[in-house]
Amino acid sequence: MKTRFVAPKVPIASYKRTKIIATVGPSTLDYKSILGLVKSGANGLRLNFSHGTHEQHAQSIKHIRKAQDEYRKPLSIIQDLQGPKIRLGDCEGVINVEKGQSLTFKYKSNYEETGHIPIQYDLSKKVKRGENMYLYDGKVRVRVTSVKNSIIHCRAENNGILIKRKGINLPDTDFGGDIITEKDKRDIAFGSTQDIDYVALSFVQTADDINQLRKILRNLGSQAKIIAKIETKSAVENLEEIVEASDAVMVARGDLALETEPESVPVVQRKIIGLGRKHSKPTIVATQMLASMTETPEPTRAEVSDVANAVVVGADSVMLSDETASGKYPIDAVKVMKRVIIYTQNHMPMVSDDYQEYESGSSAQNAISNAILGIADDVKAKVIVAETRSGATPMVISSRRPNQPIIAVTSEVRVAQQLAIAFDVKSFVRPISKHAAGRLSDWLYKEKVLKKGDIVVSVSGRYPGVIGTTDTIKVRMVD
Repeated sequence: MKTRFVAPKVPIASYKRTKIIATVGPSTLDYKSILGLVKSGANGLRLNFSHGTHEQHAQSIKHIRKAQDEYRKPLSIIQDLQGPKIRLGDCEGVINVEKGQSLTFKYKSNYEETGHIPIQYDLSKKVKRGENMYLYDGKVRVRVTSVKNSIIHCRAENNGILIKRKGINLPDTDFGGDIITEKDKRDIAFGSTQDIDYVALSFVQTADDINQLRKILRNLGSQAKIIAKIETKSAVENLEEIVEASDAVMVARGDLALETEPESVPVVQRKIIGLGRKHSKPTIVATQMLASMTETPEPTRAEVSDVANAVVVGADSVMLSDETASGKYPIDAVKVMKRVIIYTQNHMPMVSDDYQEYESGSSAQNAISNAILGIADDVKAKVIVAETRSGATPMVISSRRPNQPIIAVTSEVRVAQQLAIAFDVKSFVRPISKHAAGRLSDWLYKEKVLKKGDIVVSVSGRYPGVIGTTDTIKVRMVD
């Protein structure tokens, strides 16, 4: 098997630990732009299936894998599903709303003929009396007073305006496991035929939503892992069971701020990161991280602080959305994010006991991982090398936020790609062998990543290539 990925072009100790995910969109659809994102520091590329055609996404996937092969760096491709994105329908002009006014909403209604404001999803089967509806990014808030004959009757809570196709948030509404739409199912089927590493599920409410998606993926023969997007009030209430059921978790702060309260988002974000570390699931902080760079070449000081804070509290990845999808400075946005990450990690290193309230349970894998960290610190190791078939071992070690960089050696290209968004993990693809870790260490020495006298702590299993058999820790000095 040929080597798919090359050694770091910088000293391994200065490699950025928190990863970057960039969204591909109109500003970055061509190959040169995607390669630019990768060279600037992107480790994952997000495809937003709320926009674009299957043909466009297929072309983007080809560009991403071409960039991966050219730059010799593993990349995660994330298929982000639209979910039940509920919007107002089409109507002409502006609808003025006054506090206390009675309003009616109906699925696919003709406003000019009926007076019922049209919506693109039949909410009459979901909403109940007393529930709140937040329209146009929360600019207009209404309370449901009754639902009769498929018409939703509401009373306005404030003055404002409504215009066509603006979003609706429903923090009190239970969708009863009905969050994977027919469009999502078509997109999932398409994704199963493509080189996708993760599927991000929007508007998750319970672990059952994750389990339903996993069943669909399994039936399609997909190897993609699942990212749970936390952006609903129900998801916050069922947070730990969702984290346990998923493979990774995204803090989708835009809708989350509307579904809960803006002031709750930083607290929820920290809780999600803590639970991700407890259950060894990568966490992604997303939405408006460098929003001003959509239009300007420099971020605000508050945005720089936001990225730095995500690094300090231990997020695995930080994500750019509009900044790289439709912004004027997509490459610069990635470069800025990378600079902030490296400066922050160099001046405020991760504190391993920062999440004592989220201690992991007892298991052989946890015990081995804790032992690795202790040994690596005691012998002043330069790097931890983990052999893996499934990616589980480096994920668990990564969740402990060790002081040493983590190198994963695997025989599976898919695993290397999926590990690309995990904190401080750099992956290499090598054939299954009892000596894979040692040979990789020798190669890193040859590539001047390691030097004579450096100490390497490696972890492997007695049966190479067999999942769940990790049981051996070795300490070796490079000579």
